[in-house]
Amino acid sequence: MKPVAMIRLSGLSPWPLAAQRIVKDSRMPIARPATDEYVAHFATYIDKVTEPDVVAMLAAQKQSTAKLLAGLTEPQAAYRYAPGKWSLREIIGHLSDAERIFAYRLLRIARGDATPLPGFDENDYVPAGQFERRPLASVAAEFASVRDASLTLLQGLDAEALARRGTASGKPISARALAFIIAGHEKHHLGVIRERYLK
Repeated sequence: MKPVAMIRLSGLSPWPLAAQRIVKDSRMPIARPATDEYVAHFATYIDKVTEPDVVAMLAAQKQSTAKLLAGLTEPQAAYRYAPGKWSLREIIGHLSDAERIFAYRLLRIARGDATPLPGFDENDYVPAGQFERRPLASVAAEFASVRDASLTLLQGLDAEALARRGTASGKPISARALAFIIAGHEKHHLGVIRERYLK
């Protein structure tokens, strides 16, 4: 087996080039989920995905977010725009946590697992993650590796698997809806970072 190509960006850990392999392959784009494949709460994120290919969007996000984070200082990473709000570094940690959970749900549903999946409270997860004890480069590298895992998971799923539906947090959800949620969730938080943290 040939070794996976690696890349290093501005001090971040090397990343497998899974995203580039996916974008260049001959797969069909994932069909947009119908509105009955997710609850209204998630429309906030799914509606942010306006690109025709959500997997290509996920790959592009990985590169653009890495570039943004590589240019920030530790004081910028620790910034909170108001008392009680997450720091910029904590937002990136939250993105890793949430994407891991969304991708886990996606995997189980795509595999035909009908077990109802529990919810999670991000306001408990972020303090427990202790992201402020780590350099931004470490938190950013973790997020990049999480995204690589999501991309390779999606690469191995066909249309039938992606259309399967399950239950998470007591609500119906499809595997493909979760792919769109992952992309839209990052887009939402990166918009907040640019608007409230970097001005």
